[in-house]
Amino acid sequence: MFKNLLTLFRYRVLIQSLVERELKARYRGSVLGFLWSFINPLLQLAIYWFVFSYIMPTRGSMGMSPYALFLFTGILPWTWFSSSVMESSAILISSGNLIKKILFPAEVLPIVVVLSNLVHFFLGLPILFAFLIYYGKVQTTLVYFPAIVVLQLFLTLGICFFVSALAVHFRDVQNIIGNLMMLWFFASPVIYSYLTIAPSIQRYLNYNPMTHILVGYQQILFTGEMGHWPWLLIMIPASLVTFLVGYYFFDRLRETFAEEV
Repeated sequence: MFKNLLTLFRYRVLIQSLVERELKARYRGSVLGFLWSFINPLLQLAIYWFVFSYIMPTRGSMGMSPYALFLFTGILPWTWFSSSVMESSAILISSGNLIKKILFPAEVLPIVVVLSNLVHFFLGLPILFAFLIYYGKVQTTLVYFPAIVVLQLFLTLGICFFVSALAVHFRDVQNIIGNLMMLWFFASPVIYSYLTIAPSIQRYLNYNPMTHILVGYQQILFTGEMGHWPWLLIMIPASLVTFLVGYYFFDRLRETFAEEV
């Protein structure tokens, strides 16, 4: 497994070219093209601001004011995660022509899915940062931002390796993932603050790795408080283990991919 993992560095040019192809294909035929990467998060933020300011006003308690911006801080990384997992459930099946080529490294495909969604995440950040500056929410904890991105990257890659390999043998995985991600969304502190949850419920949320990733983003970008750092330290080995276990599972099944797709 580790030998195959180390050879991924040799495929960096292939990964880069496939990521570029995926990004171009996503907006092929679109008039505005890559501008949608900026327009979509801006429209999202405008919708959240309108809904939660006028239709469903909140008090913005527990450090969540302005609530629309707090929500957007969690929505961006969640979208990167959920889109990657859902797309990875179909990526090997839809790329059967590549999988059947003897020299093609199959693990490149889920990596491309995660990295292309990471690019969209980065393209949405200027919108988020602009409003963080406008509301005076820029914190010194911003220096930890790259670290939380790396944590999420390894966690997401591990889950996507597992899901993509499993989906080749069990096609129902694609439908299950769609429903699972909806449940996972509400089990993660995206639309609510972790601090507003009763301790008896927090105990269960702590088993959700995305809980700690999202709270990390909210504290680093929004509140400037790093009270969740013990959990983030635990997430370092947890993300690495998830990555290695996911890749191990993928590596064990790779021989069967060509037959199943």
